[in-house]
Amino acid sequence: MGVIAVLGEHREGKLRKAVFSAVTAGKILSEKTGKELVGVVCGKDVRKTAEEMAEYGLKKVYYLDHPLLKDYTAEGYSSAISQLDKSAGIDYFLASATTTGKDLLPRLTVKLDAGMASDICEVVSGNSFKRYIYAGSIIATVKVNTPKIVLSIRGTAFPKAEKSGKGEVVDFKVDVEPFKKRYVKMEEAKSERPELPEAEIVVSGGRGVKSAENFKEYIEKLADAIGAAVGASRAAVDSGFCPNDWQVGQTGKIVAPNLYIAIAISGAIQHLAGMKDSKVIVAINKDPEAPIFEVADYGLVADLFKVVPELKEKLAKLKAEG
Repeated sequence: MGVIAVLGEHREGKLRKAVFSAVTAGKILSEKTGKELVGVVCGKDVRKTAEEMAEYGLKKVYYLDHPLLKDYTAEGYSSAISQLDKSAGIDYFLASATTTGKDLLPRLTVKLDAGMASDICEVVSGNSFKRYIYAGSIIATVKVNTPKIVLSIRGTAFPKAEKSGKGEVVDFKVDVEPFKKRYVKMEEAKSERPELPEAEIVVSGGRGVKSAENFKEYIEKLADAIGAAVGASRAAVDSGFCPNDWQVGQTGKIVAPNLYIAIAISGAIQHLAGMKDSKVIVAINKDPEAPIFEVADYGLVADLFKVVPELKEKLAKLKAEG
């Protein structure tokens, strides 16, 4: 019969938040096809991770435990998952459209001899899906006419799954041969702030902030005052105001927080593609004709250097009051 499998992407055993949106997409696909929904967790000593994923309404969660899977590589994960396919029969394989998902799925598509649709935002039927094109200005419906289908899921387009009963946890033994790639190390910036794609609140700055010093003083300090992640437009990144891993947009990160505060960001379509699914958008810009106001729920035409300090003070006070 075949199954719908969802990758339980994790970091050091903790499931990434984007996984729960992929589970929701899997449940929708399961309803439309009648196929069983299962989870797949790869790694070393990941039984507890599989048990956590099993609480979200999946029939089973397979954990593929092997020393060579301790650190993620597309080569290792795809080899292990293709072995599961030979046993369980994977008709659909879903993963979040994260850096890991984008790296793994093309290789896995070849391993499974499948067709693929990337960054989907809606499940229409068993082989028909919707996805954004042209920086999100158009939604295309694509059809995948292969027996097996691989899908990357835009996390901001699907609500996060809730706990809804615990499925069976299955230890699936894999035989992973040493592969050509070798994991060396991960270098990441340590920060007390929430991770940008997973934050509930994001404060972003644009070219109008004018300098790296101003970005730190007005954008970062406002974010820290309310416990938010920091984002930026491409123009701010290109101007050297902040690191490029803070970029939000078509060529940056896709976010959909409960609150997105855009400061001195004009609202180019490439930026809007990365944040327009935010629940509430607040825009501050001194140009009343700025395109950002067309998608903003609340807009303030003002000089950021005058209003942001006042806003920071008031928001910090509200946060302290609970």
